Amino acid sequence: MGIATRKRIMENWQLYVLILLPFLYVVIFHYFPMYGLQIAFKHYIIPKGITGSEWSGFVHFERFFHSYDFVRIIRNTFELSFYNLAIGFPAPIILAISLHYIMQRRFKRILQMVSYAPHFISVVVLVGIVVQLLSVRTGIMNQLLTFIIGEQINVLGEPAYFKSIYVWSGVWQQMGWGSIIYLAALTSIDPQLHEAAVMDGASKVRRIWHIDLPGILPTVVVILILDIGRIMNIGFQKVLLLQNQLNLESSEIIDTYVYKVGILSGIPNYSYAAAIGLFKSVIGLVLIYMANRLARKVNDTSLW
Repeated sequence: MGIATRKRIMENWQLYVLILLPFLYVVIFHYFPMYGLQIAFKHYIIPKGITGSEWSGFVHFERFFHSYDFVRIIRNTFELSFYNLAIGFPAPIILAISLHYIMQRRFKRILQMVSYAPHFISVVVLVGIVVQLLSVRTGIMNQLLTFIIGEQINVLGEPAYFKSIYVWSGVWQQMGWGSIIYLAALTSIDPQLHEAAVMDGASKVRRIWHIDLPGILPTVVVILILDIGRIMNIGFQKVLLLQNQLNLESSEIIDTYVYKVGILSGIPNYSYAAAIGLFKSVIGLVLIYMANRLARKVNDTSLW
């Protein structure tokens, strides 16, 4: 380490201390656990530990690839993920732009409070609300649907409706919270651009298209890349709580399958569960790399 480098560190030691805790958190809880990835390539037995267990190679990966449920699980995971991305990603952007153009401050704050509030509801409570609303006998939404079409439908038991229930309930819960970062990006746009556009007679739609969207595009691209990287990690708790034997055909995803087969079974197979988890992580890494490379070529904006 050179003298200039040491001098720069000493002059900005407060910044290094500030970043120390996040750095230690990432190392301890994200990098150190990677040591356990070798479980996926072993016949892991708890009494023997990781180092004492025998190597098995790619046996657990082959078992998963040749399993009867492999195609259905992968299809459900990708369909649910892309459906959630297609609906859930633009929703906060639309809300943020709409709130940005509301001139009455009091009304704007009320709308913000109402849209942010669902984010603080736990997943268990959210699923409870959905179940109560869509209950066959007592659900308000189901009774309204019955009145419209003239027959009862077990919405929670129909595989065709599961993905829509999951996605739209998530949009309601997270749309307001997700709009915060876009509102912050909108406020950073130079007001003189809007003033010049108004002087030229541009409508609000034109101003949104030619000023607001290009202004927040770097933020949009970065968040999109991160969301694409999380496509395989659609979530576990909410899917499991909404899942039942009737909608299992479309609700079984990788995370719930790992929980049931790898951990919840009579004899837990941690190696099998770890192999599936590693497979999912590799797919996520490939997706985020491809999305980052594409974004850098198209818009010169990327994570790295």
